[in-house]
Amino acid sequence: MPEVRCVILAAGQGTRMKSNLPKAMHPLAGRPMVDYVVRAATAATGERPLVVVGYGRELVEAALAGRADFVVQKEQLGTGHAAAQAAEKLTGFRGTVVVLPCDTPLISPRTLADFIATHERAGAAVTVLTAALEDPSGYGRVIRSADGRVTAVVEDRDATPEQRAIREINTAIYCFDSQTLFAALPRLRRDNAQQEYYLPDVVELTLADGRPVHAYQAGDPDEVSGVNNRRQQAQAEAVVRRRTLDRLMDEGVTVVDPETTFIDDTVKVGPDVTVLPFTFISGESEVGPECRLGPAADIRDSRLGRECVVQYSVVEKSAVADRVTIGPFAHLRADNEVASDVRVGNYAEIKNSRVGPGTKISHHSYIGDADIGGEVNIGAGVVVVNFDGLRKHRTEIGEGAFIGCNNNLVAPMKVGPGAYTAAGSTLTKDVPADALAVSRERQQVHLAGWARRRREKANKEEP
Repeated sequence: MPEVRCVILAAGQGTRMKSNLPKAMHPLAGRPMVDYVVRAATAATGERPLVVVGYGRELVEAALAGRADFVVQKEQLGTGHAAAQAAEKLTGFRGTVVVLPCDTPLISPRTLADFIATHERAGAAVTVLTAALEDPSGYGRVIRSADGRVTAVVEDRDATPEQRAIREINTAIYCFDSQTLFAALPRLRRDNAQQEYYLPDVVELTLADGRPVHAYQAGDPDEVSGVNNRRQQAQAEAVVRRRTLDRLMDEGVTVVDPETTFIDDTVKVGPDVTVLPFTFISGESEVGPECRLGPAADIRDSRLGRECVVQYSVVEKSAVADRVTIGPFAHLRADNEVASDVRVGNYAEIKNSRVGPGTKISHHSYIGDADIGGEVNIGAGVVVVNFDGLRKHRTEIGEGAFIGCNNNLVAPMKVGPGAYTAAGSTLTKDVPADALAVSRERQQVHLAGWARRRREKANKEEP
């Protein structure tokens, strides 16, 4: 079998995206657009692709580090110029060069592998990946002879009315015999409106030389759809998300309403998980078996154990163990470790804290920078006062402690195991194990009958 190298063109800014972010780095379902193309190329060939970078190269190289080789296109002078930079890197290579743009993230490894195999079986100098579109407007058309041979690739703006009626389009994905490509690239000219070197001109030169040009039509037009603007980005994202949900459902996940469920391609979900509507699971999140998520759960870069429940709540960059219940309307901010059988309830917020097994934080509480043991009860309205205006401080609460309602725990401080703090207390000193801490004024009755006399006076003053 001939050797195969994939070249991915990712040097452009993508001006139609109206963004300072490199086009290659625009996200789709949790991954940069170019990441999908790199994964497909690697799976189809078993080799790391060569990625041509330019605008925003540092971002692209960081995103693909260890998974691709790179060559720099210092001036963005068109796709032919980009391919020429790759050709310099491939000096001495003999085999098939596959060139793909970074903006075709829906291409599958299977289609790419079939495309390469077709090119090599045909012994063609060039093979063009094509697709049949209902509306081919804006795409170059593939012109064939009566016997099906490719005779030209015509840009939309240069096509005749008869040619514009052709539905088979050029996807800008090519297989080249390396020697054909390397010989043609120096012959490219940029006498066009954009003053750029166009890679499709290699097809024209090859045909003019009498060399065979083949075409392979993709079965699913979605796979070769380009992403050139924000609307097309949204359309591609919808395809990726639907593929992700289909895969998860095939693996045993119940998605109650796929139309209102958003799960990144990067997420791992165990079997027998139920995902309810308006739920978002993103980043590097992992969800264990038999969880129930939603409605309206937002889980970001977090790990959930088995049999967890999250409803109407946000979980960010946190590790949650088994059988934890979160919500409704709770917020786990970053850097939490929550042990098994914990209950985090209505309007509770936790940040950078460790929570032991069986602890309950049920109502209207803020827990920040705290280390809480197991089987602790956090009463309604408890606030860990972790910030003194200059620095954050930690609070420790021992196992089995009972923190009364409307307590303020002013850090740094420790509440010992089994201790009890009375409702309404503001505590600034450590509480020993098994002690009762009370910090509030003794209730007194002042001016007996005052309220009644006030009402009577008000009634007399009414007109």
